[in-house]
Amino acid sequence: MLVTYLEASRDLCDTDSILFGAALAVCRIIGAKLSTAGRATGQSSAIPAWRIRIEERIAKARALIGRLICFRSGNTRPRIVRTVRMAFAGTNVSLSQPDIMQKLTERIDDLKQRIAAWGKRIRRYTERSTRFNQNRLFQSDQKRLYKSLERPIVSGTGPAPNQADMVAFWRSL
Repeated sequence: MLVTYLEASRDLCDTDSILFGAALAVCRIIGAKLSTAGRATGQSSAIPAWRIRIEERIAKARALIGRLICFRSGNTRPRIVRTVRMAFAGTNVSLSQPDIMQKLTERIDDLKQRIAAWGKRIRRYTERSTRFNQNRLFQSDQKRLYKSLERPIVSGTGPAPNQADMVAFWRSL
């Protein structure tokens, strides 16, 4: 029965859901206790909640900047106009004012400065955290610290794997 579902899965997320559901069903049948707390809450991570909130704020501000730029370039779709009105809510700025383009530019610059400040806050925390961890590692295991400093940081470099190879690998598990 599981094979039919796995063959119909389109991507890794589907396969994960199918396998988790199967494992949950088996555990219920045999009466084993299974903790779903981490999965139900969205997998808690080592990233602090305040950093996640700031990253969400940055994403929203970037989206707003994009819409403001669209409006400035002449796009007057209702959704864009609604977003621009919302961006100027609480101020005495009306979209029919003659200096609206200057106000748009000021608002965009203000949002860019806020994004830069939020990014610097995250960067300062990351650098401080890295220094703290390196100091702690230096005190406990200097050899491991120097090995970690010598090895280059690899983040997604190199060619992407072939999709067929990936599917074959995960199905062979």
